[in-house]
Amino acid sequence: VFYIIKENRTYDQVLGDMPEGNGDTSLCIFGKKVTPNHHAIAKDFVLLDNFYVDAEVSADGHNWSMAAYATDVVEKTWPTSYGNRGGSTSFEGGRVVTYPRDGFIWDYCKRAGITYRSYGEFGEFNEAHLKSLKGHMGPHSPGFDMDVMDQVRADAWEHDFDSLLTIKAVPQFNTLRISNDHTSGQKKGKISPIAAVADNDLAVGRIIAHLSESSIWKESVVFILEDDAQNGPDHVDAHRSPAFIVGPYVKRNAVVHTMYTTSGFLRTMELILGLPPMSQYDAAAMPLYECFTSKADVTPYKFKPALVDINNRNVAVNESSKRSEKFNFAKEDAAPDLDLNEVVWKYVKGENSVMPAPKRSAFVILEKKKKKDDDD
Repeated sequence: VFYIIKENRTYDQVLGDMPEGNGDTSLCIFGKKVTPNHHAIAKDFVLLDNFYVDAEVSADGHNWSMAAYATDVVEKTWPTSYGNRGGSTSFEGGRVVTYPRDGFIWDYCKRAGITYRSYGEFGEFNEAHLKSLKGHMGPHSPGFDMDVMDQVRADAWEHDFDSLLTIKAVPQFNTLRISNDHTSGQKKGKISPIAAVADNDLAVGRIIAHLSESSIWKESVVFILEDDAQNGPDHVDAHRSPAFIVGPYVKRNAVVHTMYTTSGFLRTMELILGLPPMSQYDAAAMPLYECFTSKADVTPYKFKPALVDINNRNVAVNESSKRSEKFNFAKEDAAPDLDLNEVVWKYVKGENSVMPAPKRSAFVILEKKKKKDDDD
């Protein structure tokens, strides 16, 4: 199992231009020209247009993505931290008080005797943020760092994967941080938003292609999602996000409208690995049954080369670049989400364009009132 965690996009921002799905092209700022691999993967395998992240921001997003839960401490302290009213943003394994009672998915793997490895998630290089990850980190894989291109992350994973494959020691569970779709806004001198997302797209495509050409492809499955959607524009809901599943036993050329969540992705991985649910949320979540088939198609995936310059940097001096100068890009989500979304939107749509407000939708099943209820 290979689990790729990306940073902060909505469905419409990336896949809104795919006619097969429920998208809004007017909100699509990183369409097929910028993300040819994401589009090819969605078209060749399964297009999921009804997936929602469980998290609000990255502070709880990486906890939800690795434990199907964010503790009371996390949920009560990230709002003050994000609102610059105090508190720490060290939620990615940095503070023991933020840990779920029984740990994260790697702790469950350790107890079950499942081999595992992390590439830049909850740590960087050989430095692990959790005890259970010590000795289980990709030694050349950086953590979140917008000054490091995702090509470097793909290179590091490929090198480590090939070394492990040679000695038949590829772990059963692998987590990979491929995070540059977060972007650095319009900060002058930084990689431009389009280049950052295209870099991310190429890295994901390369990883899938490399794995699909390996000797263990037939036994492999890849899950890809965003840790959160960064409160971005989407015509259904600001939590709707692009998510993908790839592998020989994954359906081909399929569109699945079933509602799935971060916890549902984790539940599917748990079922494959033989792990128990980590919380009531993944225990109750819908696994991705509809995405699989019993007949394997081992055709390798050929990655699509970038159609834009992935090294392009911000050069404009405007209001958005001045706003971006004040943003903190040292940590994921340290920049205000709405402000960052807006400068990214203006980069693509024009400095004078107006970004639509985030949309909220309620998913409620109402039961018909009984006469007894009226009398109570």
